[in-house]
Amino acid sequence: MTENTATIALSMLAAGRLGLDDAKTLYDTAGSALAVFENSNDIRSIVPDATDRLCEIMKGDTSEYIRRAEEEQQWANGNNVKIITIKDTAYSDRLRQCPDAPLVLYVRGDADLNPSCALAIVGTRKCTTYGRDTIDRIIDDLKTMCPMIQVVSGLAYGVDINAHRASLRNGLSTIGVVAHGQDTLYPALHRSEANRMLGNNGAVITEYPRGTRPEARNFLQRNRIIAGMTDATLVVESAARGGGLVTARIAQDYGREVFAVPGHITAEYSQGCNNLIRDQKAQLITSAQDIADIMNWQRLSQLEQARNAGIECKLFNSLTIDEQKVVDALMQHGDKPLSELSMITDIPVSVLQALLFSLEMRGILRAMPGNAYHLITR
Repeated sequence: MTENTATIALSMLAAGRLGLDDAKTLYDTAGSALAVFENSNDIRSIVPDATDRLCEIMKGDTSEYIRRAEEEQQWANGNNVKIITIKDTAYSDRLRQCPDAPLVLYVRGDADLNPSCALAIVGTRKCTTYGRDTIDRIIDDLKTMCPMIQVVSGLAYGVDINAHRASLRNGLSTIGVVAHGQDTLYPALHRSEANRMLGNNGAVITEYPRGTRPEARNFLQRNRIIAGMTDATLVVESAARGGGLVTARIAQDYGREVFAVPGHITAEYSQGCNNLIRDQKAQLITSAQDIADIMNWQRLSQLEQARNAGIECKLFNSLTIDEQKVVDALMQHGDKPLSELSMITDIPVSVLQALLFSLEMRGILRAMPGNAYHLITR
């Protein structure tokens, strides 16, 4: 059994018996899925405080999950589906930072899951003309301001499909996160858009193996992937309750930006957005410029274009002593938030913020979700 097979099997076990929290605890503590199965008869040897229930489950016969994992790999290989595990470099870095990130993603398409900037667009399935026009205008303008932006949504009716369609019209990469296996597509009416997404550096993504049907609970669960793969979530239209609001709450829990488009106070499908703004759970957005300004995406776009044109700085030339400390810390420890960088480098936060801004402007590092910083190596 390979590590990939073991990870898929553990993911299936999480969905079937364990639950994701227990599966992630086992995976993170053991350091690999293979180690989990190798120690399944004595799980407390790797997780000393494992519950009796967890020990009992792992002592049981797990061969069925391993067999299903092997079959899933064979099926994926023959059906243009990539299976990406949480430790693969192709896995979304943004999503990997989330505590409840799925162990496995089933991906159809060639989208880069680590774009320079990514925006989730969500909302009601009963999108009005106002909602459609707003989506079109925002995505049209974002294309000009941030041509490398990737739009993520759920391929559902309403706001979702309009976000995908507007992205396709603008030639933008767009990803649909679905609530079922890759052997089907729901709703089937959106198959044409899904196929066009695949042909335009986009993708259809799910955490569910084939045979999984689009049940209601899966739609709520997949919302965390939409929020986790992106820098910010934009709620365009929503009733007082709805899945888009769930995605917004998850994004807020992840420390990501949340935006909402205001609407008329009597409009049913603007109540959720207006409430988010009123309760200070989302920033009011009236244009793409608002988003680009808050996220600093235009500056990031300029840096990206400069690098593509070969007008980039050399990484480690002319660094000050403190700047070198920051670069060394990120090289040694990987992505780190501001507070941890301050501790590692012994540079006060007030001084460090200015250093980080300067290094980002010069294309040496970039800000990541969760106030973390990533060293750009070329």
